[in-house]
Amino acid sequence: MILGAGIMQGPVIRIAGDMGLESVVVDGNKDAPCAGEADVFERIDLKNKEKITELALRLKAEQSGLSGVMTAGTDFSATVAWVAEHAGLPGIPYEAALNASDKGRMRRCFKKAGVPSPEFIIVDKEAAPPPPFSYPVVVKPIDNMGGRGCKRADNETELRVAIKEALKFSRSGQAIVEEYMDGPEYSIDAIVYEGNITICGFADRHIFFPPYFIEMGHTMPSNLEGETASLLLETFKTGARSLGLTLGAAKGDIKLTSKGPMIGEIAARLSGGYMSGWTYPYSSGAEPIKAAILAALGRLNAGDPQGLRRERNWVSAERAFISIPGLVSEIKIMKSTASGKYVKNVFFRARENERVAFPENNVSKCGNVISAAPSREIAITAAEEAVKGILIRLAPHDAATDAFLSADKPSSSWPPSAFSVSEDIYKALETLPFGKPDLRRAGIIPFPPLLDSEAVDYVGRSVAESLDAVRSLTGLPLPFDREGSLGREFWTALLRGGCQGAAYMLDCLK
Repeated sequence: MILGAGIMQGPVIRIAGDMGLESVVVDGNKDAPCAGEADVFERIDLKNKEKITELALRLKAEQSGLSGVMTAGTDFSATVAWVAEHAGLPGIPYEAALNASDKGRMRRCFKKAGVPSPEFIIVDKEAAPPPPFSYPVVVKPIDNMGGRGCKRADNETELRVAIKEALKFSRSGQAIVEEYMDGPEYSIDAIVYEGNITICGFADRHIFFPPYFIEMGHTMPSNLEGETASLLLETFKTGARSLGLTLGAAKGDIKLTSKGPMIGEIAARLSGGYMSGWTYPYSSGAEPIKAAILAALGRLNAGDPQGLRRERNWVSAERAFISIPGLVSEIKIMKSTASGKYVKNVFFRARENERVAFPENNVSKCGNVISAAPSREIAITAAEEAVKGILIRLAPHDAATDAFLSADKPSSSWPPSAFSVSEDIYKALETLPFGKPDLRRAGIIPFPPLLDSEAVDYVGRSVAESLDAVRSLTGLPLPFDREGSLGREFWTALLRGGCQGAAYMLDCLK
């Protein structure tokens, strides 16, 4: 039995089939992307652990039987443990799964075992007492994933706003306020069996856009090596054991802070974010999902975990693409993206005629690109160049897009501007002609301070690349012309909204 039929569970369903297993897949959404790949699909809300247990007991009593239950990339590992415990299947105790799901319980387990992690308090209302540690702090819902409701706060006013946002995403009505951890962040995947913890994924995470924590990609394997990497991995293992994780999978987020390794969180499942199902197999040739399935069946060889044998030493890079707010009118994929030699996958969340917003968590991005190559440089370049070739055009005359582009102080507004540039460039912008642009004379008045800068947009496009993207989206030649009509308004839209903002401005003129 597999809980979840989303994109992240697709590899589990497919690998189970390759292993000759019949999959019964459970999801509350009948239109879940991978529901059609299941041998049997059952529509049940994944929070309804009692009803899923009834299904498990019925299946177990049938002639074909039921041998195991698992999930990957969802926050329902507690449901998995409940079902396993009540149906007599291999699994961890339900209480251990709660330790790995409830961030308050998790922190208390870490503290009791001496595992390095931030100080914290639990709150259930906006008017919370000030934390007994200094700002900045991080606020999260106590029981959610994907960065939903996770935000940094630098003072009491920001703290109240962050708590209000976090509580909206909490099923239990509680949030956790933690000390902010500085330093780079890493993701770890592991298989746990008979007390043995086998690391099967160690990646660099690339986090942007404070006060939120948006993962714009990860690179597998991590560039961190030697004693420091070993210390991080041992800290993770100690944390996993402190939660009572003895069978199945464990996924951790850990930071290398000025105080040393500190654990963000550990979940009792394989990771989402394309790590366990894509980037680790691409980089190593191993299949941690196969090992996780065998663990869920109680059939894993602890001494030589099947599925985790490394066959190659490649690098796989995952990179996200995002959008400014608006309504998608067109998604254009440049030929270089579609035909990239080392590009393995392009996943889209955004769809034409659907609304998009600037991401405030890791489930509101527009999509992801995954590459794999024999060297780190080639893999990263392939993924980043592919992302640049995905152009999202927004429908004209949209209130959300207008509000974003007309921000009073674009250099310091949230969401952030596509290009982060100095105040000197904004001052120079004021010297350009300002008037109603005329598409009959759609030449761009040159703006050397920006053209000559090294500024790049959200996904690394240079100014020149962004202008080419505008030309591609609009079909206009847009030559540089000192007598042209596209002056301050055009460059302001480009600075604020990148190629999307400039193309939107031109589309509104048509």
